[in-house]
Amino acid sequence: MTRRIVPLLCLVCAGPVLAHATPPVMLTSDRDAVATLLPGARRYFVREVRLTGAQREAVRQQTGWTPDEEFYRFYLGRDEQGHDIGAVAFLSDYTIHGPVRVAVGVATDGRVRGAKVTELTEETYPWVRSLLDHGFLDQFEGTDARATLRTASGGGGSMSRFYGEVIRGLVQRGAVLYDVAVRRREAPPQPH
Repeated sequence: MTRRIVPLLCLVCAGPVLAHATPPVMLTSDRDAVATLLPGARRYFVREVRLTGAQREAVRQQTGWTPDEEFYRFYLGRDEQGHDIGAVAFLSDYTIHGPVRVAVGVATDGRVRGAKVTELTEETYPWVRSLLDHGFLDQFEGTDARATLRTASGGGGSMSRFYGEVIRGLVQRGAVLYDVAVRRREAPPQPH
């Protein structure tokens, strides 16, 4: 019996060793990301949204991802006249090489204003830096939240392509979350 348990324990204990963490690298602060992604905003508000079951299902259908957080926080920006100009959401994906955190800016019409990688790990930095140096994030500006975002080439090898897909997924999720949870909730009723 003990001969069977020892190999089993070795396998169980090896699982956590496969995923490892390296020190985080902050590429930009949350404050700077919000200010950059909401140009023209003079006032900011925080809106926390708890998704309904129907909203979770709508996000899953559009992205293939099921939201897993209790709530999502959006930083809303308004211009000098008090008009909404958009929102920023921060989302993370946890990979074997550590988390990647992205700020996604979305305009009130549901189009992506832009995206910023805000935090990652030392290990992923060279792969993501290659993408950023080639203007990878620019391709998402102006895309509709309801459209399926595609990953264009951004420079680098297979790991850069992998992290390009991770970032693309986060941008898509942020845009769809805004569309489903904030934009549709605030849209005025349409006449029939």
